[in-house]
Amino acid sequence: MSSMKFCRRCNNVLYPTEDKENKLLLYACRYCNHEEIADSSIVYRNKIHHSIQRRTRELENVAADPTLPRTKSVRCSQCNHGEAVFFKAPTKGEEGMTLVFVCCNPTCGNRWTD
Repeated sequence: MSSMKFCRRCNNVLYPTEDKENKLLLYACRYCNHEEIADSSIVYRNKIHHSIQRRTRELENVAADPTLPRTKSVRCSQCNHGEAVFFKAPTKGEEGMTLVFVCCNPTCGNRWTD
């Protein structure tokens, strides 16, 4: 649930349920049968936070991904290779997106942002 809801009558947990006839989302108490209409349609949110090590492993083979766009208009600052794949990724600590480049040299794998 997005936040725990408790029964006004007996203070037990309210569980999401549905009123099929009226097509409403309700929260209901399993002990005293108290019901209330949900103020939001969200009953559960799963936020996944990956560690930096996992993100690094995911990006290791990104240069070999044939579905990503490629460019020859940039040069790698590490090995001077003239081709890179690129994609947009969330910016740390901000709500925007940033363009990430990954060197296509299989022995390099350098990553940088624009």
